[in-house]
Amino acid sequence: MTAPIAFRERLYVPWWGWPLPLGAAVLLAAEIHMGFPGVRSWLPYLITVPLVALLIVRMGSAKVEVSGGELRVGSAHVPLELLGEVEVFDAKHKRQAMGPNLDPMAFVTHRGWVGPMVRVELRDPADPTPYWLFSVRSAEKLAAVLRDR
Repeated sequence: MTAPIAFRERLYVPWWGWPLPLGAAVLLAAEIHMGFPGVRSWLPYLITVPLVALLIVRMGSAKVEVSGGELRVGSAHVPLELLGEVEVFDAKHKRQAMGPNLDPMAFVTHRGWVGPMVRVELRDPADPTPYWLFSVRSAEKLAAVLRDR
């Protein structure tokens, strides 16, 4: 039996983040094709363009989820009972949170194309991480779920 999901959000690369890397893949394939005339003309395109698309999807996405008594951000997870204060930063104030106010021991999952961020304090004496700071589009909704646990 699966645990009920209180919150779930997947952060993907927006449409405007795709043209530049895909264009670079096409140019790389054209360079390979021109440099090695014996190679089939379609082979470099068949390899580089899907490979870059796969890299964009895999490296550019992150899942934020609250389910089964845990908060999951990417591949990291922490039990909800170890969480403390929850703070939401809008796009204007995340610069302070990510810059001079950032603790070097913090767990950070930042996506530049997502405006809001959430900082969740950790209350685990065995863990040196003071807090998690991560991007999420529905920051207020997630904060409400974490506060009402």
